[in-house]
Amino acid sequence: MAKTEKRPPVRAGFFTKVLLCVLLAALGFQLYHLQGQMEAARAQQQQLAAQVALRQQENDALQESIDHGGSEEEMKKIARDELGLVEPNEKVFYDTSN
Repeated sequence: MAKTEKRPPVRAGFFTKVLLCVLLAALGFQLYHLQGQMEAARAQQQQLAAQVALRQQENDALQESIDHGGSEEEMKKIARDELGLVEPNEKVFYDTSN
């Protein structure tokens, strides 16, 4: 039977330990940086969700207006204000002093 020789344990050298410490520090920095990015993304997500909710409310109000239409008076008012509707025999005066 052959004798098995016991080898001395292999120890990590100084440069190996320094390299390991540098890699761990770099990994820690990256994790810290990513955490900051995640917090910024969450804040942006909340802001965008609030904007979406606001736009949804505006859309719902507009859809309600479309679905139920408006009274004839409301329609005439919009036509006057936005389209310049004039009724027959109606006189319109424009202020040109401005």
